[in-house]
Amino acid sequence: MKKISSYNINGVRAAHRKGFNDWVAESNPDVICIQELRADETQIPKEIQDLGYHKAFHSAEKKGYSGVAIFSKEKPLKIHEGMGTEWIDKEGRVIIAEFESYSVCSVYAPSGTTGDIRQDMKYKFLDDFYAFGEQWVNSEKPMVFCGDFNICHKEIDIHNPDKQHKTSGFLPEERAWITKFLELGYTDVFRTLHEGEPDLYSWWSYRAASKQRNKGWRIDYHFATKTLAEKAVSAEIEMKWNISDHAPVSVVYDI
Repeated sequence: MKKISSYNINGVRAAHRKGFNDWVAESNPDVICIQELRADETQIPKEIQDLGYHKAFHSAEKKGYSGVAIFSKEKPLKIHEGMGTEWIDKEGRVIIAEFESYSVCSVYAPSGTTGDIRQDMKYKFLDDFYAFGEQWVNSEKPMVFCGDFNICHKEIDIHNPDKQHKTSGFLPEERAWITKFLELGYTDVFRTLHEGEPDLYSWWSYRAASKQRNKGWRIDYHFATKTLAEKAVSAEIEMKWNISDHAPVSVVYDI
């Protein structure tokens, strides 16, 4: 069994202060896909460096911005940084760890909430990531893309859906992209294991006591190829932790 967790930690130094190590000790994932590292390797707190995991980082060129990482108990056979698109790779948004029987990718898609320019860049990212997904869907090893895609797929994945259709993160074009990506041969693992269950979210605004009221969005995913998705035995959004505005999304796979 392998427990794989996806976690947008909203800054590794802040997450450390808020109890990241406590979460690792209690949840005990075999692989942790981290998004929004907001640091380079030299800025990772020593206590996190000493957790006993193998670590691979892909930081953004811009300081204190974006960045992804993969922590794993098992040493990866190979690490792939980026996806071959210059501006995306400068922002530190994609890293892959290849293991003996499967591969894991930590993904942090751009947000479009700051205006039209970033929304257009988000669409460019999604176009390129679709092509990237095509490359991996039929690879010899099963693959899971874990991360913050900044999109709610269906109305069940967002509170108050009727009022959100013009909001970045729930736009028709974005939602259609997830449908199209899944049709490549990927499975939304969490939703498959919790089909039809409402009020299951992974991100809450810091405003208006959103988390306490569970007014959230499910924007963090495990998108797995079929052979790996079929090995998923349980999935949980670990909502009790308040380390970030996101919660960890953890899936146990029988591998």
